Amino acid sequence: MFVLRATMGARLIIQGGACMAETSRGRRQPTLQDLAKVVGLTANTISRALNDRPGVSATTRALIKAEAERLGYVPNVHARSLVLGSRKTIGVIVSNISNPFFSDLVSEVELQAQHAGYTVLLLLSYESAERERDAIDRALRSGLDGLIAAPVQERSTAWTPVIKAGIPLVLVSRELPELGVDFYSTDNDAGIQLTTDAVLARGAKDVVLLDEDMPFSTIRLRTEGFRHSLERHGLTFDPRHNLALIPPARSFRVSQSWHADDAYRVAADLLDRGRRPDAFVVGDDYYALGLYRALRERNIRIPDDVMVMGWGNLPFTRFMEPPLSTLLLPFEEVAHRATRRLLDHIQGTADNQIVTERIVPQLAIRASTTR
Repeated sequence: MFVLRATMGARLIIQGGACMAETSRGRRQPTLQDLAKVVGLTANTISRALNDRPGVSATTRALIKAEAERLGYVPNVHARSLVLGSRKTIGVIVSNISNPFFSDLVSEVELQAQHAGYTVLLLLSYESAERERDAIDRALRSGLDGLIAAPVQERSTAWTPVIKAGIPLVLVSRELPELGVDFYSTDNDAGIQLTTDAVLARGAKDVVLLDEDMPFSTIRLRTEGFRHSLERHGLTFDPRHNLALIPPARSFRVSQSWHADDAYRVAADLLDRGRRPDAFVVGDDYYALGLYRALRERNIRIPDDVMVMGWGNLPFTRFMEPPLSTLLLPFEEVAHRATRRLLDHIQGTADNQIVTERIVPQLAIRASTTR
């Protein structure tokens, strides 16, 4: 018998050619044989039903799948790959690669993985809980060596099967603390305080945060950091006065530029209701594109009448008129550290600590905040 380390204090024990997952508390995960005994059918029939292969009636298939879910059985493809040999494949689950953060992250993960001799399987969730579950299921059935993911759901239960299967998991961008896995991200709290402090230091007294209305930890941290910055400067934070929230995108399959359209509509409505702050900080450079248009149409000058501070340092920001002050996000560094950590887990060289790292971004001050 020999023991292989995995995440969350779990271990995979291979004994006599059989492989079973055992948690650090000693509670064995249900196996295919356990499920066969409960249902009273052969393991071969169980396997055919779970993999939707012919030879099993619809009624029996439904019964087997229901019982598998009740028992918490997960087909341990990862365990089989440990017996048969690594597939040398890393999975990445993100929402949409039209999002510059995720496209840069995937590129850096692929580069790091290639250097280590691994290929990358990309799975997209499109910010949909259902699509995320499908992506997780596919990852489980693909025999991946490890997984890097930016979760959609705030609940960790969707990821429990990955932990049960013994697949090393590293999260990026959005944290699920109760899951107990490594996490790497931009420091959203520190980042928004940098951008807000910058406009306040340049004389702003009335600042609005233009950001998306979504229940993500990243957005929640930005809102909290924005409030902290205002209060440190002796200003009152009132969500009704200091927040302009963009409704969730109607479709996450479209180009990220859709966010500029939505930001334009929210900013135009705010300005037309007579709200005229002397600075905007935004949660995405695309939002600044829409905001610029709304301000221009109303003859509101940047930065003379209102300062605008972006988020992301996307390539087009240098060519906006005036060039947009923004935040340089450490896309590559987040991806590099997350991939290195995942490879350490896969190769058995990671320590037992749960790593949480938030990397502080840097400002790029340009003409949109220079008076």
